[in-house]
Amino acid sequence: MSLKIYNVLSRQKEEFVPLTPGRVNMYVCGPTVYDYSHIGHGKTYVSFDVVVRYLRFLGYDVLYVQNITDVGHMLDTGEDRILKKARQTSALPMQVAEAYARDYFEDMDALGVRRPDISPRASGHITEQIAMIEHLIAEEHAYVNDGSVYFSVVSYPEYGKLSGRIVEEQEEGARVTVREDKRHPADFALWKKAEPEHILRWPSPWGDGFPGWHIECSAMAAKYLGDTFDIHGGGIDNIFPHNECEIAQSEAAHGATYARYWMLTGSLTLERVKMSKSLGNTLTVKDALARWRPEAIRTFILSGQYSNPVDFSEGAIEAAYKGWQRIWGAVTLTRDQLRQAEAGEISAEAAKILADARAQFIERMDDDFNTPGALAVLQDLTRAVNGLINEGGPQTRGTLAAIDATFRELGGEVLGIVPEGAESGANAEREDGLVRLLIDLRKQARDNKEWATADIIRNRLKELGVVLEDRVDGTIWKLG
Repeated sequence: MSLKIYNVLSRQKEEFVPLTPGRVNMYVCGPTVYDYSHIGHGKTYVSFDVVVRYLRFLGYDVLYVQNITDVGHMLDTGEDRILKKARQTSALPMQVAEAYARDYFEDMDALGVRRPDISPRASGHITEQIAMIEHLIAEEHAYVNDGSVYFSVVSYPEYGKLSGRIVEEQEEGARVTVREDKRHPADFALWKKAEPEHILRWPSPWGDGFPGWHIECSAMAAKYLGDTFDIHGGGIDNIFPHNECEIAQSEAAHGATYARYWMLTGSLTLERVKMSKSLGNTLTVKDALARWRPEAIRTFILSGQYSNPVDFSEGAIEAAYKGWQRIWGAVTLTRDQLRQAEAGEISAEAAKILADARAQFIERMDDDFNTPGALAVLQDLTRAVNGLINEGGPQTRGTLAAIDATFRELGGEVLGIVPEGAESGANAEREDGLVRLLIDLRKQARDNKEWATADIIRNRLKELGVVLEDRVDGTIWKLG
């Protein structure tokens, strides 16, 4: 079975065939940096992190571009989000953008999201955006009116093909701010004239102004990935107008397909209610990380298909955490046994278990990055490994090393939920070292017949969710 992706553009699963064999060019709409990242951002960027990880696991050379929007993302009122935040905080607009951009990357780092190969900023690509707008004007896909430039949707007959919206059916005021200087209600801004009080402004052939939100992605994607590239990702909330406008202006400008596969993540609600500052129910990534381990949050996100909506609740995250604990318990058991295992090759039984697990994992992931199915495979592997080690007697170093390598590859390298070592967000090696120290102190207490001290250590660890298991070959620990 080869990799199949649900293409939002064609509304069906398609076999993935990149433009250039062995290479994938991928663009994902990044955040507008005017506030702290919330758990909805976490869902989107963890999902695409796994997409990139899996493509690289399959052997593709992936060029991953994810933009940073630091200008031009307008509210329905016509107000720039970053300028509004700057006024609220008495800060410079670029000061706001820089602070929240750094914060975004810190949050994603903590969630184990690997950084994109290129993270271009809208404000750093004004020249490319102006050049693209000039070309659209020359090709009569855009027009100038009093210092602003608008894209003419009637000049591009396929406008609406991604979202399914029909231009003729769009009413004035529906999601698009209607202005008297627009020829059609659905026409959208490529360049906005800057009023005297507008701080974010650049010189252009049409006067001082600033770019619209949609043009930045088209210009930067073309610069780094070419006129046509393989995968475009983003959140379903931006399918209209943002993604729709991207397609229109890019294909009108270049006369070629913009992105061949469109992948959009489903929305996220909080206790079945859409997150909103006005409702006071926004959960930031930082707040979530203060309560749960990053692996638990990733496991929760990956427990649902990336394209489906998901509800973030206390019960759901706790269930995901317990599921991750079972996997991590098998990993720590394996690594603990590996430290004291005798030399020897991998057993035939273990080889079959691992080969079957790997094949099933790939089969699930090849089906439109089916992470719930991939997690189920890891849970099955966990049960098999626990049975092999706990009931099959001491295992050879070759067997245990192969088990550990499989967990590292599938659970770590691809899904990002199995910590590699001390450099991981979970500080796994440090945690293991501290528990081993307490195990050694408990053994010393038992050897000295200090039973009360030994019981205190066991009970306190149990309260922290660490269960000790005394075996003939020594004491091991696992998360309870």
